[in-house]
Amino acid sequence: MDTSTWSLRPATPADVEPIAELRAVVMRPDLERLGRFDEQRVRQRFRDAFVAEHLSVIEVEGRFAGCVALRPAEDGHWLEHFFIDPELQGRGLGSAVLGALLARTDAQGVTVRLDVLQGSQARRLYERHSFTVEFEDPVDVFMVRR
Repeated sequence: MDTSTWSLRPATPADVEPIAELRAVVMRPDLERLGRFDEQRVRQRFRDAFVAEHLSVIEVEGRFAGCVALRPAEDGHWLEHFFIDPELQGRGLGSAVLGALLARTDAQGVTVRLDVLQGSQARRLYERHSFTVEFEDPVDVFMVRR
């Protein structure tokens, strides 16, 4: 699958279950390492937080490849629910999607915040895109890009 040809489309209620499942798969290793994985809770937390308005589905060659949300907040935007199918990770897709979103927020002069689990490999992606640590706790690292 050629990950250079990706697109974003608005999420719909029909996307909830495929995204909840992807979230469980992607987050499992980090949550298990932190002693926080729960087979039901990992999916239910997404279902409970689902707001289609700010969520986009990432498609590659017309197929579901992941998702990402950019939620407006008082002092900028929160990057949330950024999950890429593990079979497509490490091929530049996450970096391409993140770069495109940040080009938009940069053009608007908007600060972007996110949180990533302690020890997550995703943190390196965010650091490559100029996110820095704002604060952290035993579970999460909160990062910002001004």
